[in-house]
Amino acid sequence: MASTPVNGVLAVPNKLLDAVIRTPERRSSPLSSHLNVPGSGHSTPRVLPQEGSGGSGYVAPKFEGKAKQMEAVMDGVEDKGFIPPDFVESETTWFYNELGIDDMYFATESVEAIINHVHSLYAAKVAAYARDDKRLEIRLDKEAVDHAVYIDTSKPGISVVDGPRYEQRIDEKYLDGSKGSTGYRVESFRSASPLPGSEDQQLRCYFVYQCDFANPNPGATEIDLEKIGDKRFLQKATKNTKEVYQQALEVAVERTGPVIEYFDIEGSRDKRLVIAYKQGSAMGLFSALSDLYHYYGLTSSRKYVEQFSNGYTAMSLYLRQVPGAVGSKHPPIEASIHQIIKEISLLYCIPQNKFQAHFATGKLSLQETIYAHCVWVFVSHFLNRLGSEYTALASLLDTENSAHAELLSKLKRRLRTETFTADYILEIINQYPELVHSLYLSFANTHYVQTRGEQDDFLPTLSFLRLQIDKVLTDEELTDAINKTAVNDHHQMVMSSFRIFNNSVLKTNFYTPTKVALSFRLNPGFLPPSEYPQPLYGMFLVISSEFRGFHLRFRDIARGGIRIVKSRSEEAYSINARSMFDENYNLANTQQRKNKDIPEGGSKGVVLLDYHHQDKARVAFEKYIDSILDLLLPPNSPGIKDPIVDLYGKEEILFMGPDENTADLVDWATEHARGRGAPWWKSFFTGKSPKLGGIPHDRYGMTTLSVREYVLGIYRKLNLDPSKVRKLQTGGPDGDLGSNEILLSNEKYISIVDGSGVLVDPKGLNHEELIRLAKGRLMINHFDIKKLSPEGYRVLVDENNVRLPNGDLVYNGTSFRNTFHLRSGEHYDTFVPCGGRPESIDLTTANKLIVDGKSVIPYIVEGANLFITQDAKLRLEKAGCILYKDASANKGGVTSSSLEVLASLSFDDAGFIEHMCIREDGTAPAFYDNYVKEVQSIIRNNARLEFEAIWREHQVTGEARSTLSDTLSIAITKLDEELQSTELWNNEDFKKSVLSEALPKLLLAEIGLEKIMERVPDNYLRAIFGSYLASRFVYGYGISASQFAFFDFMNKRMATLRAS
Repeated sequence: MASTPVNGVLAVPNKLLDAVIRTPERRSSPLSSHLNVPGSGHSTPRVLPQEGSGGSGYVAPKFEGKAKQMEAVMDGVEDKGFIPPDFVESETTWFYNELGIDDMYFATESVEAIINHVHSLYAAKVAAYARDDKRLEIRLDKEAVDHAVYIDTSKPGISVVDGPRYEQRIDEKYLDGSKGSTGYRVESFRSASPLPGSEDQQLRCYFVYQCDFANPNPGATEIDLEKIGDKRFLQKATKNTKEVYQQALEVAVERTGPVIEYFDIEGSRDKRLVIAYKQGSAMGLFSALSDLYHYYGLTSSRKYVEQFSNGYTAMSLYLRQVPGAVGSKHPPIEASIHQIIKEISLLYCIPQNKFQAHFATGKLSLQETIYAHCVWVFVSHFLNRLGSEYTALASLLDTENSAHAELLSKLKRRLRTETFTADYILEIINQYPELVHSLYLSFANTHYVQTRGEQDDFLPTLSFLRLQIDKVLTDEELTDAINKTAVNDHHQMVMSSFRIFNNSVLKTNFYTPTKVALSFRLNPGFLPPSEYPQPLYGMFLVISSEFRGFHLRFRDIARGGIRIVKSRSEEAYSINARSMFDENYNLANTQQRKNKDIPEGGSKGVVLLDYHHQDKARVAFEKYIDSILDLLLPPNSPGIKDPIVDLYGKEEILFMGPDENTADLVDWATEHARGRGAPWWKSFFTGKSPKLGGIPHDRYGMTTLSVREYVLGIYRKLNLDPSKVRKLQTGGPDGDLGSNEILLSNEKYISIVDGSGVLVDPKGLNHEELIRLAKGRLMINHFDIKKLSPEGYRVLVDENNVRLPNGDLVYNGTSFRNTFHLRSGEHYDTFVPCGGRPESIDLTTANKLIVDGKSVIPYIVEGANLFITQDAKLRLEKAGCILYKDASANKGGVTSSSLEVLASLSFDDAGFIEHMCIREDGTAPAFYDNYVKEVQSIIRNNARLEFEAIWREHQVTGEARSTLSDTLSIAITKLDEELQSTELWNNEDFKKSVLSEALPKLLLAEIGLEKIMERVPDNYLRAIFGSYLASRFVYGYGISASQFAFFDFMNKRMATLRAS
């Protein structure tokens, strides 16, 4: 066991430490290294025998025609006349025998191609002779459909930032796109000896071959190398190499992240590094690995990238110390290989970070650049704030005045867009690598686990030892350093945000040995109350190369969906990135307000796909979930999941559900949580398939049931005949809310807008045809237009210059679709948004729906979340519209999910499978069917209670319903929290009486109250108790009911309890 520093002084000499001290410019940063390297579980390092060319473990089939081909090449070279006859044989022989190229290349290439390569190399020598510095520089590339060749001069251990960057080209053109049966394998060799006339320049050759698999379409679970391997690989790889890959693949298919192992080579100090991972999960990794081992003074003699038709990639890198004086400046390979293995896990998360150039040139370590990348993401979301001037202006203006409110709205949007762009922030951070180093050390000093307790068996790494040497600055010293170094206020603000980030991180998986994305649990206290008046309880930030994501919640026990946001263009991505956090906050806040009837508070997760990874929704979701689990679950696999520094210090459970683009991924999340040993796996995700005990919202119309209660409530209060009501709906028959709204309603549909376009018929759309689309979940582009009246029409998004029946010309179908709901040409009575992007109607566009001071649509029930901004709602209500907002109308889904969670918490595993999981033959347990019906009944009842409460309050006070909805939510949640902390909870009889009313009757009958109270976490039961009492009081007595009213409410309940 290596010595541990005491008061900054080492008790005994340490060779590793000495090596670090001798190289002060090397700034590796802390990352623990476990002796049992995370990988297949086999004891590593194992010793592999010297086999094949250069000990590579590959033996190329002998090319019998090689000598004859070489003769033909010589003849061809001589015929061209470019190389003097005396040199033809020596140049050709050198090419064939001295560059380490194996027979596979010669068997693949044509004589003409080899002649061109020989000429290119000779030309480079001639060019070098003509140069003053006599430097030999060879750049050769040839790309064909099924293979490619790249040859470059290379100095061992050096990343050439301004060279041809062949490895990046191989990544982008061949490896990143390799998938399943379509893939490319790579072989790379370094010439054994320096080039003639050069002491340190060698040739590096890359050969890329299109894969020809033994079985291009294997079964989903196939892992037999002989069936999923490329034929060339199977022909060349030795038995030992196949075994190494086989073992790595067997573990990789069971894991979300990569498998990383290293092996000693018999009779040599060289190391063989093997990495196996899912294809498409680490773009740019091949080239990024070179920067990593170069940083630690290593070079590679050979590299192989193998693809397998089951969707996995495996790499082998043969690493050795850089020879000569350059290598002696670095720690020995035996020390640096541990560091490299740990850092590959970090590299896998973000193979090409925004500060890669600082890493490639050695100015910053990998950890420092990836840390800077993460803070850059953080800063780009939280530095575009409005400032004190905006707050002062807002207090001077009258927000009730629509002109003032519109001005503030536009000013807010402009300030957030233009103050600090992501590129400007990046430009600033790039100027301060020394500050980044100091700020990183502060972060590392807090979150790096320096010991794992008495059973400690880790080897102190170069990074750990560096932390003992470099001075870690205090927060005050960092502030002083930033103020002295930053050249202006903008720079000072950006670099100070690093401190805010450091002080906000409560726990992170940054130093976990294996991870797939970087996750940070943040204290949200840094958010300005002027912009975010409702304080958040918890915030997670997740960052990977494919995406960035947040998870926000307003209470400890909270639940909400996870949505994936895609971007059609780079401009759309920039807009989405700017608005991402605010959208997430508003969605979670809406969820908090709509969760008034249930124990969970509001939460939401938003995952924004990077513009270049729009096809990676599943990969992003899996990484997002797995990296959050890293922060929720205790570590149970030494060397794979080690302990983390937890400044939060309490157990956390998140309850999640499906949302945009994630409905088909929740089963995976449930199974994955189970596989990782989460005790709460059954309740982790709602919306899962019925075979896992889920209650699908779309199948049972859960969200729509609540929306319909509000629509029907308006008709009931105003004595309207639904069949005569003219209706507009956004969100078509292909979606959950849209399809069920069509199936449950009997109004006269005039217009429907969905992702495919606009469908209109002033005489009323054919109801049978709409039902057909809704049942088939088809967009309106499948509507039979023969069933439209002469005045009806359909305009699809990809159509242009369409003439409407009234003579109007539609120039662009997409623009027409996006703004159709704002047209005042058609007459509607009811508008039910069931889909569409947030803020589709804001204060500016709301004016298009107001003519002569009166709303052109009398009734709006907002089914889609955040479709209308709050200021626009108030403007429409002022113009006479009866409007019920999303937080009230769209709560059926959350109620269903909450009751699904409750069932999963109440049953033990066996009871849950028996009563809540659909059987293999597709039949449902009787309990499941009856429970679904009870859930539907509870949804209708809760919606009806809130509708009546808001209608009654509006009649009495005249206050806008949109305001009353929020006031009611706040009143319930505030009373809920107060009730949970009173002595009432400790009154056992009263507690049981409330829970007996609040819990579903079927659960009580099947399991019993005592068992439910035993199994469901105490804080969850307390939340049920508080939310039920609070909602029943506010619904019954009103929003502004007095303390005396509550006294009366409680007296009646106590009297009922005594009577029982």
